[in-house]
Formats: sequence, C-alpha cells, structure tokens
Amino acid sequence: MKYFPTFLILWAFQPLFSQTSTEIQWMSWTEAVALNQEAPKKFFIDVYTEWCGWCKKMDKTTFMDAAVVAFMNENFYAVKFDAESKTPFTYDNHEFKFMQMGSRGIHEFAYALLGRRQSYPSYVYMNRDESRIAISPGYKDAATMLKELQFIAGDHFQEMSFDEYSKQERP
Repeated sequence: MKYFPTFLILWAFQPLFSQTSTEIQWMSWTEAVALNQEAPKKFFIDVYTEWCGWCKKMDKTTFMDAAVVAFMNENFYAVKFDAESKTPFTYDNHEFKFMQMGSRGIHEFAYALLGRRQSYPSYVYMNRDESRIAISPGYKDAATMLKELQFIAGDHFQEMSFDEYSKQERP
C-alpha cells in the first residue's frame, strides 16, 4: 500500500509521458507556419465545421488509422481549421476574420483556402512555401486518404492527375 501514492502520481501524469504517435499531431495554422520556418514540410489543412457529420466520421475513422497517422506526421504539418471560427488572426499582413454569409457565415481564411467554396470536409494541400497545391473535398476512407497523401508528398501531382496515379500498381 505504501506504493499507492507513487502509482497514483504516475497514473495522473501518464498522458505527459505517453507516445502521441498514435494520433495526428494537429496544430493551428500559426503554429504550422512557425514550425515550417525551422523545418520545411508540406501542409495538410483539414477545413471542417462543428456540425459536419462527415467531418466527425473522418476524425473517428480515417484520421485514427495507423498508416494515415504515421504518414501524415512524417510528411506534413497537419492543421485543423474550423471554417466557422470567429477568432481573427493575421497572416501575410492580412487580418482574416469571420464573415457573415448565408445562414451560418464563414471565416475569411477558410473562404480563401477553399477557393470561395463552402464544402465540408475539405482538405487543402500546400507546399513548403505556403502556396496551394490542391483542394480535396469530401469524406475519404483510410486507403484513399493514404494514397492521396502519398500522391502529394511524393510530388506526383507535378507529373500526373490523381486518377492516373490511383490506377498505377503500387507495391
């Protein structure tokens, strides 16, 4: 029984010592841009809303898949961005803020990222220089997402379409 307090302390702080490689290392856009200055990587931005059922399904299934998690963490700065966030921020000398549009509204950053489209979930891929590579809308199962991540990370988008890449035999 004399070891109980030590066990309790270790149990309480276990999350601090555990490996987080079983989850995607999500961050804010500001954090990703700062990290990119030190160690450049491509960006993956998950543009979602709180009410989106398919967004929640992605979080519970595809974004929990071990292969997707490992590949994402290795090759991308993964950003989650709520398209309806009311929090303003400045990037590239421009203040992005919430805009009232339609029944719900949209954050200017999401509006710009998605090319003025409002479709959720949507994923935006960006180069190390923070320029957009592609917008990919809709729910994706783990196998499709992994293939898409590999397509972007390997710069295959410079040589062929995703459909052509998908039809190729891979080991």
